[in-house]
Amino acid sequence: MSWQVQLRAGLQVAASATQIVEDAVCVMRLGRAPLAMTIPCRVIYTITEADKRGFAYGTLPGHPESGEEAFVLSRGPAGGLDFTITAFFRPATLLAKLGGPAARHVQHFMTTRYLHALDR
Repeated sequence: MSWQVQLRAGLQVAASATQIVEDAVCVMRLGRAPLAMTIPCRVIYTITEADKRGFAYGTLPGHPESGEEAFVLSRGPAGGLDFTITAFFRPATLLAKLGGPAARHVQHFMTTRYLHALDR
């Protein structure tokens, strides 16, 4: 709950709060200046349960897509951990609309990096 999944996935993160809390705003960047992709989001909810932690954010204007993404870590009855990422989106910028399959590739690439972020 401190942006570690995003940071470990290789994103630069500037957030209004060091801990992920509802209504926190973050601006993530993918890549290096001057070609870095800007990814602004707002946390729309958090989950704090005995065996489940997580959050979801929604995109803000300037994000290449319009949608939401949720990250949930839960502990099963046997003590194992499950990390679930749920996302839905549509292109929000001309570049994302024109990108078609390439834009979907970037989404898949980032989801894979998020899933491997817990291995680090």
